[in-house]
Amino acid sequence: MAAVHHHDPERDVQQSLQELRGRLQGPLIEPQDPLYEEARAVWNGMVDLRPRAIAKAGAVSDIDVVLDTARRSGLALAVRGGGHNIAGHGTVEGGLVLDLGSLRAVQVDAERRLVTVEPGATLADVDRATAAQGLAVPLGVISGTGVAGLTLGGGVGWLTRTGGLSLDNLEAADIVSAAGEHLHASADENAELFWGLRGGGGNFGVVSSFTFRAHPLPAAPLGGNLFYRQQHWKHALLAFDAWTRDLPDEMNPIISFLVLPPDFGMGDEPWMILGFAWAGDDHQAGLNLVDQLRADAPPDEEEVGPASWLDWQSAMDAVFPKGSRGYWKNVSFSRLDEEVADVVVGFASELAWQGTGIDIHHLEGAFGRVPEEATAFPNRSARYWLNVYGFWRDAAEDERLTAFARKAYALMRPFAEQGEYVNFLGAELGIKEADAARSAYGQDKYQRLVALKDRYDPQNLLRLNHNIPPTQA
Repeated sequence: MAAVHHHDPERDVQQSLQELRGRLQGPLIEPQDPLYEEARAVWNGMVDLRPRAIAKAGAVSDIDVVLDTARRSGLALAVRGGGHNIAGHGTVEGGLVLDLGSLRAVQVDAERRLVTVEPGATLADVDRATAAQGLAVPLGVISGTGVAGLTLGGGVGWLTRTGGLSLDNLEAADIVSAAGEHLHASADENAELFWGLRGGGGNFGVVSSFTFRAHPLPAAPLGGNLFYRQQHWKHALLAFDAWTRDLPDEMNPIISFLVLPPDFGMGDEPWMILGFAWAGDDHQAGLNLVDQLRADAPPDEEEVGPASWLDWQSAMDAVFPKGSRGYWKNVSFSRLDEEVADVVVGFASELAWQGTGIDIHHLEGAFGRVPEEATAFPNRSARYWLNVYGFWRDAAEDERLTAFARKAYALMRPFAEQGEYVNFLGAELGIKEADAARSAYGQDKYQRLVALKDRYDPQNLLRLNHNIPPTQA
C-alpha cells in the first residue's frame, strides 16, 4: 500500500522562510530572535501584533524576494516604510513584514531640482539632503514620518499652499507590482497607475524609488507661532478666516489646539497656536502679512523669526513620541463662520490634558489649483482640513480618548465636504474596508482605483493598507 503524505502547512511556511533567509540581503527576524521585540514595534503603541517573521530589506532587490515568498507561502504581507502609520498597517499578526526602513538613501540633482528617495526614508532624511542645496520637497510636519506612506496617501504639511501635496510633487515612481512586474510610473508611462499611486496608497505594489520635484527654499525661512488663550479663540478663528481669504501662496498657516509638553514652558492650559511658514525670500512681506492678522487678533504670546528648515520641520516631534497609543479622525470643510467657530471652540475647550490635539490646515493655493481629477486625492476644493489626533501612553485611556476624537468628528460632520484624508484615518473596527475606502475617495475615484487593483493586484496580496478590494474579493 502506498504511503499517505500529509500536507503540513506549518512545515511549508518554515521551508519558505528558510529559503527567504538564504535569498535576503538583509536579516530575517523571527520571534526567538533577540531583536524581535524592537523590530515588531510600530509607531502606534495600540497596535501590538506578533508577525511570524520580519524581513528587513538590505537592498531594493529584497522587495522582489519578499513578495515572491508571500505569494508562494500564503503568509499575509505587511509593508512598512517609515512605520509612522496611525492605523498600524506596517505589521500583521502571524504574517510576514517587509520592513524597508533601512533603505533611506536620498539623491539630490540640484540643477534639475529632482530628488530621488528610497522607500524607507523619513522626512528628516529628505530635508537634510535638500536643505543643504537650498531646496525643499513639500512633505509633512513631523520629521520622523516615512516619505513613502505620506506621499502615497497625500502629504499635507508646511509647504502645501506653496507647492501642493507631497504627491503633487511626485515626478515618477519605480514600483514592484504584487505579481512581481517592475514598472516605471510617470505622466508619460503607466499614466493610469501613476494617477492611482498619488492618493491610492500601497494598494498596487511596493514603490522602490520616488522621484520628486523640489522647490527653492530661503536660507532661513520665516516661521512663527502666535499663541492665544481660550477666551480669545473664537475671535482669533474669525480673524484667521478673514485673513486667509487672499493669502499669497508663500504663506502656509496651520492652527493647532493643544496642551503643550512641559518643556515648552506654557503651563497646563490648552492653547490655540497659529503656526505659519513663509516660503518667500522677502521676510518683510511675510511679516507685514502677520502684522495684519496681529492687528485684528492680538496674540497672548508669540515667537516669530527666521528658522533653520531642519529645526522648523522637527519642532513638533516631541508632541508625537514613538510608541504612543493613537487614534485620529479628519474632516474637510470650507466654512469658518460664527456657527462653525462656536462648534470648534466648544470641543477644543475640553482639551484639559496633554495628548490630544486638533489641527486646522488652511489649504487653497497651489494645492487647490490641481484639478480634482488629476490625482486620486479625494478633495481639492475644501478651504480647510481638520484633524483630531490623540496620542497617549496608558491603555486605560483608550476609550475616553478615542471617544473624544469621534465626538469632535461628529460635531464637524454637518459642515463636512466629500472625502477623507487616508493618512489621517485610524483603523476603524467594524467598518468594511470597501465602505471606508469608498467614503474616503468618493464613488468615481473609488471605481477607478478598483480597476487598477484588478489590473495590478487581483489577489489582494497588498491588503494591509486602506484597502481597495479587487472586484473578485
